[in-house]
Amino acid sequence: QVQLVESGGGLVQPGGSLTLSCAADGLDFSSSHMYWYRQGSGKEREFLGSINPAGEDTNYADSVKGRFTISRDDAKATMYLQMNSLKPGDTAVYYCRAWVESSNSLYWGRGTQVTVSS
Repeated sequence: QVQLVESGGGLVQPGGSLTLSCAADGLDFSSSHMYWYRQGSGKEREFLGSINPAGEDTNYADSVKGRFTISRDDAKATMYLQMNSLKPGDTAVYYCRAWVESSNSLYWGRGTQVTVSS
């Protein structure tokens, strides 16, 4: 059974930084395309960025480009989201997603709450 577990969320002041982790279990992690999404209260889930299996290609939404960085450590089966210059508008539940291309399978984590407030 595949599990994705996000961690690292919490309360941070505006302008601060936070790093989220997404640990995978039961997944061929090194072959998986990985994604970060977020969903603010009363809002639709928003794509933030992605990283390909080789970790060579990343893509970001305009709303976070230049502030957020996605990386992965295949040895630890973990993806990261480094978030800098955080704003109150970044407050949301952050989710990771995995896509296994060979089987066209999608998996979601349960999310971690990030609150940006003074």
